[in-house]
Amino acid sequence: MESIKVALIHDWFPVRRGGEKVFEVFAELFPEAPIYSLFHFPGSQTPEIEQRTIHTSFIQRLPFLRSKFRHYLPLFPLAAELFDLQEYDLILSSSHCVAKGVIPRPDALHISYIHSPVRYAWNQYFAYFGPGRLGVFSRLLIPPVIHYIRMWDVTSSHRADYFIANSGAVARRIKRYWGRPAEVVYPFVDTDFFRPEGGERDYFLIVSALVPYKRIDLAVRAFSRRGIPLKIVGQGPEYKKLRKMASSVVEFCGPVGDEELLSLYRGARALLLPGEEDFGITPLEAQACGVPVIAYGRGGALDTVIHGETGLLFDEPSEKAILGALDNFSRITFNKQTIRGNALAFSREIFKTRLQKTIAEKWQRHKGST
Repeated sequence: MESIKVALIHDWFPVRRGGEKVFEVFAELFPEAPIYSLFHFPGSQTPEIEQRTIHTSFIQRLPFLRSKFRHYLPLFPLAAELFDLQEYDLILSSSHCVAKGVIPRPDALHISYIHSPVRYAWNQYFAYFGPGRLGVFSRLLIPPVIHYIRMWDVTSSHRADYFIANSGAVARRIKRYWGRPAEVVYPFVDTDFFRPEGGERDYFLIVSALVPYKRIDLAVRAFSRRGIPLKIVGQGPEYKKLRKMASSVVEFCGPVGDEELLSLYRGARALLLPGEEDFGITPLEAQACGVPVIAYGRGGALDTVIHGETGLLFDEPSEKAILGALDNFSRITFNKQTIRGNALAFSREIFKTRLQKTIAEKWQRHKGST
């Protein structure tokens, strides 16, 4: 592409997860582009990102940000809109919340990679705010706030020229909620780092943020009832609740480093995904290690897990369905190389090449129309 001014936008940088790894490829493709984000916790990202210019919003200066940033949700749309992007010809946003709602120059091109429309406003609203989850004050405050977020979300969707979705499920949500088409470009797994090796394979594994829509509670109850060892990697607001309901067979490992995570994958009988994922990097990390996946058969799992070959899909989010899948799993022998072969189709280089091609195509089309 010719010399143009590019800006990169990501919702926020509190930790490094799948969305941040995708954004790293954006930054690699455009090494000179400044980065805009609502807030950034220094040291949370790779050195390559940390050394870049990162412009943050007024959210960065609010009190108790590290522990309470979700409480500032009503301010996020305004924070995104206040970024001054008028000097840029091309805007690339990586969005699961408000990044796609920045305001570009009228003749600029805005391509938005969508990890999901705002989950707690749309498909996961009742998982976060359903009956029994809110106190008296929250029941008065949350519904109108979320109603406002939904209206802003739909309106701001028209500020992007093109959407790229991370899965077929997310592309369908974009069409349903925003009435816009989206091209699917799957995220990637680090197949060089995540590789098979022998292990005891005496436990099942969950690698997930401990948040309501992940439905970790179903797995904790099912494994506690059956007495099957389960290790859970991750942290989040559901930790205390999950810990209370767990028996001694469930081990909470907390956040772990890359090498320990690799070891945990290699020693697992299978990775478990009890809730609906937008896409889900962890199933691919497990499969890259030759480990099968047992997943709820909706959302991103339909794009990454081949039923009967690289894992099993169960048809409803319930303890009964998980226990039934475990019974079926015990009767099947999976081929480690077949499982890894599926993950290889989601390599970083494939993702980078396809993303670069998609951006170039959209830019040429945009140039031809202006």
